[in-house]
Amino acid sequence: MMNNNSNSMMSPSSASSNNTQSPGLKTYFKTPEGKYKLQYEKTYPAGLLHFSHGKTVTQVTLAHLKDKPVQAQPHSTSTFGVTSGVKSAAARFLGGGNGSKSLSFVGGNGGSKSVSGIGGRAGSFGVTSSNNSLSIPNFDGKGTYLIFNVGDTIFISDLNSRDKDPIKSIHFSNSNPVCHAFDPDAKEGHDLLIGLSSGDDVGKKLVGAQHYNKDGAVNNSRCTSIAWVPNSDGAFVVAHADGNFYVYDKSKDGSADPSFPVIKDQTHFSVAHARYNKNPVARWHICQGSINSIAFSTDGTYIATVGRDGYLRIFDYKNEQLICGGKSYYGALLCCAWSMDGKYVLAGGEDDLVQVWSMDERKVVAWGEGHNSWVSGVAFDSYWSAPNSDGTDENVVYRFGSVGQDTQLLLWDLEMDEIVVPMRRPHGGSPTFSIGSQSSHWDRACPVGTLQPAPSMRDIPKLSPLVTHRVHTEPLSGVMFTHESVLTICREGHIKVWVRPEFGETQTNNSESLLSPTLKEKPPISGKIVSSKLQVMT
Repeated sequence: MMNNNSNSMMSPSSASSNNTQSPGLKTYFKTPEGKYKLQYEKTYPAGLLHFSHGKTVTQVTLAHLKDKPVQAQPHSTSTFGVTSGVKSAAARFLGGGNGSKSLSFVGGNGGSKSVSGIGGRAGSFGVTSSNNSLSIPNFDGKGTYLIFNVGDTIFISDLNSRDKDPIKSIHFSNSNPVCHAFDPDAKEGHDLLIGLSSGDDVGKKLVGAQHYNKDGAVNNSRCTSIAWVPNSDGAFVVAHADGNFYVYDKSKDGSADPSFPVIKDQTHFSVAHARYNKNPVARWHICQGSINSIAFSTDGTYIATVGRDGYLRIFDYKNEQLICGGKSYYGALLCCAWSMDGKYVLAGGEDDLVQVWSMDERKVVAWGEGHNSWVSGVAFDSYWSAPNSDGTDENVVYRFGSVGQDTQLLLWDLEMDEIVVPMRRPHGGSPTFSIGSQSSHWDRACPVGTLQPAPSMRDIPKLSPLVTHRVHTEPLSGVMFTHESVLTICREGHIKVWVRPEFGETQTNNSESLLSPTLKEKPPISGKIVSSKLQVMT
């Protein structure tokens, strides 16, 4: 039945501004540019979980409000149901102009932005939310919010606040949110996609709501990952556990068109388009088995997928063409991420390695060794810049991070000019590393459309981490970078904010200063950076 409980904003008195760091964990880690210090933590009030959060893994989405939103019309508590799977929540974060702040899960009164739902598995879910206010002096309607899932609830925290507890929660009855994506460039409000697991009851349809994949009409497998298509004005992609992803357009009719042709060969990549002007507009069959994660390049030209079969695949999204890809050294791949310039792709998974793929070479160019368990999150630090002694961009250094089930955060520096390329093993003899012909893996760029087998361990240069730091007591699920901080996410729903060295000094000198990360600026960090060691193992 429908759950009518409503989790509203938490009172300030229940929030804690003190870090409760676990024994044995340091509150800082050192890099060549200085100390990253634990600024504060974000988590959930344990008493508000409706049932075990062990059923899901916490993911975090950053929602950055660049402009002051329009004043919202009051609306009452909403309870609604939509088919389970992915829900394009079209959630708008609304700021009051009178010194108060209101974050609203919009819909239900006919006067707010519509809410769209995408089904993942046959069944449905209910959601409850209420509109409350929390007085914050001089609030201007801007800011950055953390959206994270724990159990059957979405929590919203203000990254600009030191309060540990969230300011709002949205409960989904009979269904768990598992992934989400925010669109800061939506023309009408700020749109949030929420991916859900299965449910088992039909709820009340919202006024103005659109339901996609109702009762699993299009796909009845679990939703695994979602992403907005950059520069597309409302297109988004939904990945499923059966190896398919679907392209939706929020401006089109919400009624499902399930009439895609039967997939004859589950191992073969194929794309099918809808016959009518309905959602989903296209189905991409990627692989046999689950798609675990998807990621678009910044400009939307390419989309990367990683899956249960252990392959990273990179596609030209517009032309619907496989560009390159390859298999992990062992096991499934779980996560992937792009560099801001679109030249490199990271992938991590069950082989405890971080793969670095070059789009120019269309192959893996380095393996990061340092984790002691599965790699569950990777990300490039697009706000970090290495000083360049000659003032040119000929030798760019990339900083990226990874987290794993070993509870560790690893930071890496990638400088391609310092990678030691393995030499070819002579026929019938011992390996040689003298100057000469390279390993066959390095002879040339791979042809377009090639999926490579798992390479030999001796053929790939090894990258050593710059920093290895145990940041949580529980396995980690994600890492994110902002202008002023690094965020590490525990799969149990705890988030830590590590302030960068240059901003840490400012925070120390002015205790009233609050973090306000931006998503566009990328100021250089001064100081000498020691490049990571790149090793070759035979």
